[in-house]
Amino acid sequence: MSDTEEAARHRAKMEKRKAVQDAEVASKTIEKGLLLVNTGPGKGKSTAAFGLLLRMQGHGRPCGVVQFIKGAWSTGERHVLEGFGPLVEWHSMGEGFTWETQDRARDVAAAEAAWAKALALMAREDLALLVLDELCIALRYGYLDTDAVVAALRARRPSLHVVATGRNAPPALIEAADLVTEMGLVKHHFAAGVKAQQGIEF
Repeated sequence: MSDTEEAARHRAKMEKRKAVQDAEVASKTIEKGLLLVNTGPGKGKSTAAFGLLLRMQGHGRPCGVVQFIKGAWSTGERHVLEGFGPLVEWHSMGEGFTWETQDRARDVAAAEAAWAKALALMAREDLALLVLDELCIALRYGYLDTDAVVAALRARRPSLHVVATGRNAPPALIEAADLVTEMGLVKHHFAAGVKAQQGIEF
């Protein structure tokens, strides 16, 4: 086959593919606030959520962040995103993982306070996106009632996007979600003795 024939064959193939893709895109007519869940044992769940928040910032849309477990340490993403001023309302309300605090009552109280803040942010009419970082961990350990949390997320304002992160997302949250991404663990430098590093883990 000559180069000219190969180019023509490729063009015809791409024209057919474009027609299929255009028809698929045109068939999607619903616009709504999404519930997204980033879960799984792999690295990158929170990172992906903050990337989405950064994308929303590119459109000048107000966003909120509530961190349920994290909060006892300083992170690069918080420094940058808080720099957007009133467009990002950030609340790190965790005190570290339960093996750090070693006090379940304290962990439950911190999670309940974080959830109260999340409910307050969900009530804001101007908010476009809310990141509930490590919410799944709080649910996994029973710090919050999963059914009550899922019910509130289902009842939120129709145009509000919410991203929940953390390992072991409960089935009820997965069922309620519009998009669930499971980060798989193929290989992690931590297993080879590499410590958490600035700009990579925090």
